[in-house]
Amino acid sequence: MKKLLLFVPIAALALFSFSNNEDDKKGKKVPSVNIKDMAGNVINTAEVSNDGNPIVLSFWATWCKPCKQELNTIAEEYDDWQEETGVKLVAVSVDDQKTTKMVEPYVNSTGWEYDIWMDVNGDFKRALGVNFVPHTFLIDGEGTIVYSHNNYVPGDEEELYDHILEAAKK
Repeated sequence: MKKLLLFVPIAALALFSFSNNEDDKKGKKVPSVNIKDMAGNVINTAEVSNDGNPIVLSFWATWCKPCKQELNTIAEEYDDWQEETGVKLVAVSVDDQKTTKMVEPYVNSTGWEYDIWMDVNGDFKRALGVNFVPHTFLIDGEGTIVYSHNNYVPGDEEELYDHILEAAKK
């Protein structure tokens, strides 16, 4: 019983600390990391822009069911989102050397119209402090993180869209 009583406050503190980390990312610029897209082109993450429009960075993996659910749900609304706000979504795969070969076939089967980046070594993930996927960031037109969300439950895409609308007004 004593162990349980000690565990509860420690677990609550860990959850509180984890949730505060989301706010720590807001207001920061996207870090400069060189990664590749699916075609093998090198991309410097800090130099990516969208003509002053917002960018969504969605960290995902082929083995992550909530990740795929989130990106598939957004795909249904993505054309409308783009038309209204000019937003661009970049799906950043964190699949490693063992599973990276599954990314392209999966993406091709979904019909996603997203840019796909491959963070095989986890450099970009580490630079942004991503510990779990899915993890979604919203970047405003000036390259500043204005929203960060970890995990996915149905309906989260609506909250994301509200933040996209706010970022698009700036």
